[in-house]
Amino acid sequence: MLNSLPFQSSTDDIGDDSLFARIATDLNRQGFSVIPNALPEAMTTELFHQVLNMESEDFSHAGIGRHTDLTLNQFVRRDEIRWIDGQTSAEQLWLAWTHRLQQYLNRRLFLGLFSYESHFAHYQPGDFYRKHLDAFRGEANRRLSTVAYLNPGWLPGDGGELVIYESDAELEITKVTPAYGTLVVFLSEEFPHEVLAAKRHRYSIAGWFRVNSSSYDRVDPPR
Repeated sequence: MLNSLPFQSSTDDIGDDSLFARIATDLNRQGFSVIPNALPEAMTTELFHQVLNMESEDFSHAGIGRHTDLTLNQFVRRDEIRWIDGQTSAEQLWLAWTHRLQQYLNRRLFLGLFSYESHFAHYQPGDFYRKHLDAFRGEANRRLSTVAYLNPGWLPGDGGELVIYESDAELEITKVTPAYGTLVVFLSEEFPHEVLAAKRHRYSIAGWFRVNSSSYDRVDPPR
């Protein structure tokens, strides 16, 4: 599905290298990767503590679209979000780790990933996100989507699963339990997906690696 070549990492973290290699292999073979217990423990602990200690006013209702095209539609999605900007030590760890993933995938798969944006997502009981694509072919610069889960002790009856569908079809490919430390990465233009209604408070980090679609009068994504 993607071009690839052998890659020798220059980082010192062998655990990250092994994980990144697995993600690259999955993306090259099938376009998506689902890995339980993928996130580094210390980083995940800090992120979890931050999201639990945030106040309700730290979150805002999630919308559909970007900038001036942003609209709120609770028939489509009901989650709340808080953008990650690196102002806390937990966010700095997350952004550094995703930057290493970006570098690895660019060198391994020639993806041309230019920047990364992400936000915390909070689904209260009953919240959902209907089936959608993160990017439309030729109309957006999101190349890879990521989802990281921060939900200890999540049980099968707690709902909130991420369902990934086959491109241009109704066929369900996989259903992901939003368990603590699980990481999902997939091609943004290829896979429709949805979040089923949660039955308890559900926390995650949604993010997107973007390619550069800047023009002479517009920088997108912003540096």
